Amino acid sequence: MKPLNIAAFTAASLFILSACSGGQDPADESANASAEEAVFADVSDDRLNNAAATPAEWLGYGFDREETRHSPLTGITADNVGELGVAWTYDLATSRGVESTPIVIDGVMYVTSAWSIVYALDAKTGEELWVYDPDVDRAVGVNACCDVVNRGVALYEGKLYLGVIDGRVEALDAKTGDLIWSKVTVDQSKPYTITGAPRVVDGKVLIGNGGAELGVRGYLNALDAETGELIWRFYTVPSPDKQPDGAASDSAFETVGNITWGEEGAWKTDGGGGTVWDSIIYDEETDSVIFGVGNGSPWNQTLRDPSGLDNLFLSSIVAVDADTGEYKWHFQTTPGDNWDYTATQTLIIATLPLGEGGADRRVVMQAPKNGFFYVLDATTGEFLSGNNYVPVNWATGLDDSGRPVEVPEARYAEIPYLQTPGPLGGHNWHPMAYNPDVGLAYIPAQEIPQAYATDPRFQDNSTKWNTGADFAAGVPQLVPSEVFKFLRSGLKGRLIAWDPIAQEARWTVEHDGPWNGGVLSTAAGIVFQGKLNGEFAAYDAATGEELWVADVKSGAASGPGTYEIDGEQYVTITTGWGSAYLLSAGGVAAPQPVQPTVGKVVTFKVGADGTIPDVDIPLVEASPKTDEFGTDEQLALGLVQYARNCTVCHGPFAVGAGVLPDLRWSSYTSSADAWKGVLIDGNLQSIGMVSFADVLSEDEVEAIRAYVVQQAHNTDGINDAIASEGGGLQ
Repeated sequence: MKPLNIAAFTAASLFILSACSGGQDPADESANASAEEAVFADVSDDRLNNAAATPAEWLGYGFDREETRHSPLTGITADNVGELGVAWTYDLATSRGVESTPIVIDGVMYVTSAWSIVYALDAKTGEELWVYDPDVDRAVGVNACCDVVNRGVALYEGKLYLGVIDGRVEALDAKTGDLIWSKVTVDQSKPYTITGAPRVVDGKVLIGNGGAELGVRGYLNALDAETGELIWRFYTVPSPDKQPDGAASDSAFETVGNITWGEEGAWKTDGGGGTVWDSIIYDEETDSVIFGVGNGSPWNQTLRDPSGLDNLFLSSIVAVDADTGEYKWHFQTTPGDNWDYTATQTLIIATLPLGEGGADRRVVMQAPKNGFFYVLDATTGEFLSGNNYVPVNWATGLDDSGRPVEVPEARYAEIPYLQTPGPLGGHNWHPMAYNPDVGLAYIPAQEIPQAYATDPRFQDNSTKWNTGADFAAGVPQLVPSEVFKFLRSGLKGRLIAWDPIAQEARWTVEHDGPWNGGVLSTAAGIVFQGKLNGEFAAYDAATGEELWVADVKSGAASGPGTYEIDGEQYVTITTGWGSAYLLSAGGVAAPQPVQPTVGKVVTFKVGADGTIPDVDIPLVEASPKTDEFGTDEQLALGLVQYARNCTVCHGPFAVGAGVLPDLRWSSYTSSADAWKGVLIDGNLQSIGMVSFADVLSEDEVEAIRAYVVQQAHNTDGINDAIASEGGGLQ
């Protein structure tokens, strides 16, 4: 870890003051002592509850407690936004996904990159102050469903709190980066991860976890901010025997939860899912923590719980007492989740005229994966209104209670059902924002369909990816170019300005591709949003007119932030090429030529004229490394096993997107022994590619190699189709 320049400066300043003091009187000495004892990054509950009073800083993940991501700053306006230029950049030294929202306090920016590494930077100049690396074993990357990302940190009373991807939560000294305490919050023998940003409320660090795609049981922890000791835990699915855990959630399962689960199914051995991997907010008025709950494990409810019951608290918004974790209320967005329709997306608290006679009402808003926008009463969880914000074909609408009216075919079985939204959702983790001045929520929405079918091999052929869905169903071994063009044409992204009262779009901006980035709103009537194709743009908050756009030379999916120093407003965003979309959708859906990039912090201000350095990384030679081989039966087996075990990291049809290696061009494909050495013997475990010996036989491994080599030679299908649209594969 590198030393903090600020600490040296502060120590030198105190030495000079002491040397020059001479015969100071006791009052002066007392004043100096108070100055020395002042807490660096002294973020209190009062400051967090009144973030708008210090608009020059970005105190928490969503700016304020309500997580509106709406800044009161007005220095950047519609008149001068076109003059924004690069003030500074900082190299995050990673070619993996970057999803962090920068926190800015006392002139210091705190940001994370892949592998949960933390950086403290001078927010005015970008100068590095310190770096903290939690030294994660790269082998845990196999447990990360959606790249080894981290969405940020929390600051509280001089400490920085970090969720580490291997399940640790750590407290650092905000001034120096020194480790204060470290606690393991998960069973590390199971495939848990932490990618979300902690929140801190009244001395409690709130953190969830991920891993439902691989088979775990979810929960939300409240840890003591001083010591890291567990204060309370709320589980989101019952224990396998439905007995009490001695946790804050016990009464909730006794009264409303246990009856929504059957007595059979994979949930008893696979954990049930329900991880709390992203949105957690605090409502000061009711002293409630409100959080979103993830998908079931396995996804397929027929396999998870054949009873067909609702399975609380999967895909739900849950409110608990902030002090005790005791259950208050819940609303389930997708009963009996069957499709990875998490409700972990951005939660925002707002005041809307939805009470009796148009009176103000405090509400919670969310646009979860399932495609519907919900408005709930923040005190009771009562459903107030909802409507689909993207096209949906799995439900025809919502009933009076907010329950989706399902299309029967969406409960897929042997016959595939092409569904929208797919498992990446109509809206994923990318933060949405809300501008109370114009009454609009800004949703980074997308259309990414997916065909679902029951995996007939689930019960007797294990896989690391615990879905129970067959994504190879109906897929031919060789896919014609027309199919690739069709797949790409169906992928769409947009920025939607959503009226939560009328439950309709006020305006929409269509993007070239999906997986567009998080949103920032400002009181000057500007909305900022990044895109995966490398654009970072500003729009008129009322009309959607594009006011400014810059090329940040890498994917810009993170939530932007803004702050002010010496009267100048800055806008900042972290960039990087990675995360779930590029891993699972691969080069088939990449919005730009696939080539390595390096994550950065890119910061703008009016009148700046800096540049973003180019990255000079050699491209891998895109050519087959051996001749085609394999029988029809072997190739068919390879397709199935690749789809079940490899797609999520290396892309569908073996078409990578440049985040992890494109296996078609790997030198390991030229040798059966070398290929086996990686997949069975674990020869690359030190860099994150673990052995699959527990789920694949040697024959299946060789069949995957045959399929990958076949795809490398499939120039008439993959390469020609994508190259014809300008998305060259490297």
